[in-house]
Amino acid sequence: MATAKFVQGSILQHILVMSSTAAVGISALFVVDLLDMFFLSLLGEIELAAAVGYAGTISFFTTAIGIGLSISLGALVSRSIGAKKVEKAKRLLVNSAVVTAIVSVLVAIIVMIFIPQLLALIGAKGRTAELAADYLYILVPSLPIICLAMSFGAALRAVGDAKLSMVSTLVGGGVNAVLDPIFIFALAMNIEGAAIASVLARLAVLIVSGHGIIVKHKLVARFTLHEFKTDLKPIFSIAGPAMLTNVATPIGNGVITHTIADFGDGYVAGWAVIGRLIPVSFGMIFALSGAIGPIVGQNYGALSFMRVKETLTKALQFCAVYVLGVSLLLLVLRHEIISLFDMKGDAADIIDFFCQYMAIFFVFSGALFVANASFNNLGKAKYSTVLNLGKATLGTMPFVYFGAKWGGIQGVLIGQALGSIAFGIIGIWIAYRLVDKVHLAHQTASTEQETLVYIEASKLKEEADFCATSQNPLSSSCAQMAQLTEEHDFDGSIDLISIKDDTNLSK
Repeated sequence: MATAKFVQGSILQHILVMSSTAAVGISALFVVDLLDMFFLSLLGEIELAAAVGYAGTISFFTTAIGIGLSISLGALVSRSIGAKKVEKAKRLLVNSAVVTAIVSVLVAIIVMIFIPQLLALIGAKGRTAELAADYLYILVPSLPIICLAMSFGAALRAVGDAKLSMVSTLVGGGVNAVLDPIFIFALAMNIEGAAIASVLARLAVLIVSGHGIIVKHKLVARFTLHEFKTDLKPIFSIAGPAMLTNVATPIGNGVITHTIADFGDGYVAGWAVIGRLIPVSFGMIFALSGAIGPIVGQNYGALSFMRVKETLTKALQFCAVYVLGVSLLLLVLRHEIISLFDMKGDAADIIDFFCQYMAIFFVFSGALFVANASFNNLGKAKYSTVLNLGKATLGTMPFVYFGAKWGGIQGVLIGQALGSIAFGIIGIWIAYRLVDKVHLAHQTASTEQETLVYIEASKLKEEADFCATSQNPLSSSCAQMAQLTEEHDFDGSIDLISIKDDTNLSK
């Protein structure tokens, strides 16, 4: 039976448990991506590493759609659980899953048709583009599988079962880690082998998470077309902005990749390593957004606004401490990282610069993740969309363009960091203001409701008093009043205090 476990207890403990379990699962999948890069680097072709970088940018774009859909599902389910409406949570889960399947199939078909054009758009050329296309033609058709898997994982976190959500991704990571060397080396399938291993890993994640939703938690309701149509509006009110929000990140990443491509495949190969190093190193921060979403959602559903604000504060404190620690670790181990992936020349230079100077700025990206989680679960998903699209455009394009012009390849990374600083600060400021605004709106609505109830009760009391003193107590109005007072066990007076108390409890 699903219960609202986040409406009580230590907020920091909930954040640590949810983030750590989610981070293990997320990191497991991204470690496998890192292993893909490692195994392919052993083949000694810089084009292979660069191809994975280009393909990763397109793949990131497609999975961002799934992330947006999973955010919607998680927010709706956690909010319903917090309000103790379990049957509604089941219905929303099923209908959200159907939407996820339909949208992901459509996106996969469109991307498959335009793979060559998309790769050209981000700067891939020649043999590197051909290798990237070979990878994507195998991976992209599995988009519905990973999208449903992510949605089921979000549902597991929404009911507080972060452990099983973690296990599902660990299983997927294990499958990929085992199959990678078999397909890449033993079967000599190179980059196509890495893609096939990833598809099978996605299937494993879906099986485990789906079993948790259907068998363990029994969160599946019967699908009806009428309820599906009814739920489309609340689903897309979050899913639409959330998809746009998450697509913004790969768009910004595509802009950066295209800019780096102008400096040569060596830098693209180094950037590809960084692109896989970031989610492994900062997996806890990536997990933070998904982890605090259910906490915010359940407490919002229970109208515990002080706990919502405390969740934001504790999440930001945790983010700052974690990023600082990991940045110091990357600084110390930067030469070992470069050596591990056998990166030389331009590729080594860009990795070294990132580990020395740029990793620390990820704290501002983490701040925006926290803000996005609050927006999505407080019913203002469009705020996430505006901020993330702003970061991907105004916070990336001009900064990266002028950074490349004035500072070369290092200027590109500096420009990206400057944009993240601005939008991270803006996002958190808006998040705190939103919590206060929503809290005030509920207080005002509750006060108005209480006033109306009090006025109505006063009228009933006046009628009761009139009937008690009237010369004709058997008149029709007095008879109706007598019946009313008898039905409610009144003793000739209206208990205004109990009515008021009932109103407060409903709050």
